[in-house]
Amino acid sequence: MLKRREFLVSAMSVIAVASGASFARPAMAEGRTIALMFDAFDSDFWITSNSIMKAKAEKAGWTILENISNRDQNRQNDQVKAMIERKVDGIVMIPTDSNAAIPAIRAANEAGIPIVFFNRPPAENDGKYIAIQADNRAIMQLTVQKLVDLVRAKGGKYKAAVMIGDLGDNNAVQRRDGAMDILDKNTDIIEVVARIATEWNADKAFSGLTNAIQANPDINFLVSPSDSQDAVIEQVLKSAGKWHKTGEDGHVYFAGFDGDQNGYKLLADGYMDVNGVQNLFFEVDLAYKAFEDIWAGKEVDKLLIDPGFAISQDQLEAQREEMWGYHVWKEKNP
Repeated sequence: MLKRREFLVSAMSVIAVASGASFARPAMAEGRTIALMFDAFDSDFWITSNSIMKAKAEKAGWTILENISNRDQNRQNDQVKAMIERKVDGIVMIPTDSNAAIPAIRAANEAGIPIVFFNRPPAENDGKYIAIQADNRAIMQLTVQKLVDLVRAKGGKYKAAVMIGDLGDNNAVQRRDGAMDILDKNTDIIEVVARIATEWNADKAFSGLTNAIQANPDINFLVSPSDSQDAVIEQVLKSAGKWHKTGEDGHVYFAGFDGDQNGYKLLADGYMDVNGVQNLFFEVDLAYKAFEDIWAGKEVDKLLIDPGFAISQDQLEAQREEMWGYHVWKEKNP
């Protein structure tokens, strides 16, 4: 799997714009050591992130040290301190809690070690750090716009259900807002009849979507905040007799988000129409290029953005190599 991804990671050039955060750590010619501080391996997104990071670090001749906090921020902060004592040259961190991560920033700053937050930024603070983040709102806007374009071309009126992640997670808020940005502009053909709070919980997603369809059996337009909920959506729509491929009678126009292997398969099989993809390969390159620039004494923006992209069924064959979930799917289906 790593060999298949390696060419994508190395092919993407990344230029960090100067300004924002800087660190005093001197540049090293070789033999760098990077700490990967993961919150949990509870999704293929994080598992794949870890694999790409390790593959790219190995190619660069860097040593990787890993820790996983299992959703315990105090434990993660202790792990960061331990990595600092080991004199690592950089820290990549996926924090459990955006506010509780601030002590880790202070500790890294005191030691002069650059710290990069990957895909999940800390709460705003005056410390020195780099945050890599997908533009969730913009990606969801692109995704829902593609879905709207499809139904507008088909004609007719649509009843929409919008599933929403945990509103304590800024990513979920941005995805909700991105969806509504587009839907609010297309009320002539689309009526949002259900907003379903999932809190990133499968049981809540199942009951919420089930109740929404029972109350509105004519729902034919669905926006999901994460491919992690694809299995739940399939189960509910099958039970309701609404699981049909694009072009078949009764098809529910369906947009997903993340770009994982579930999203890829549903696009390939014809059940999902559009998927918003976080460009994981690009995000890893952003993180490592930030380290290289900092070690070279350059300043780097405090926030580096992955613009992502939206992919539809008709683009899939041409663009799937850029979709990280395709590589996960391919590894599991050689």
